[in-house]
Amino acid sequence: MDQLPQAASIMTDTLSEPFVLADHPVLDMLNTQAIVEGQVTDFWRSDADVLAWLQRLGLHQGPLPRLARGVLLDTARRLREAVRVLVEQRKAGGWGDPAELNGFLQQAASHAQLVWSKHDGPRLQRVAEHRSAEQLLAPLAEQAGELIATGDFTLVRQCEHSECILWFYDRTKSHRRRWCSMALCGNRHKVAEHRKRLREL
Repeated sequence: MDQLPQAASIMTDTLSEPFVLADHPVLDMLNTQAIVEGQVTDFWRSDADVLAWLQRLGLHQGPLPRLARGVLLDTARRLREAVRVLVEQRKAGGWGDPAELNGFLQQAASHAQLVWSKHDGPRLQRVAEHRSAEQLLAPLAEQAGELIATGDFTLVRQCEHSECILWFYDRTKSHRRRWCSMALCGNRHKVAEHRKRLREL
């Protein structure tokens, strides 16, 4: 059992930003909250944190709309919690009220744009207005709606480690992924099992 504090401190030393390991951006959004040293930690502490995360996942390029301080943070957290409830209810085979998510989806303002690079050839991309935090987050809300409506929830899982709350989409060939990451919780489990065997000798 003394391995867990050591593993938690290793996680803390390397955690300056949330993990991106879920194989789905919506589940990575849920993972912007994680357990660090036994406490739930929110990696979205400011508008800048949310913006950096959106850029890291390729979900936002270009200028931000003019927003009052804290509006993007509050709106992103509201979206995250609405999606968390729906994902948990869908995973449990229950029913969820989509009203909050639909509010985000109704804010989307986008149109198709043909982009034709001399090197890459033509492609169609969506160009969105960003006059509000809801519009900025609308593409992520759309991905959440698609995941909840069409995702294979036998492959949407939470890490099996008792001290982890991270989600992932199991895209492994065998579909037997158990841990958010083998390097983190998978390794902690192996160490705990090894120590358990040593105590039983």
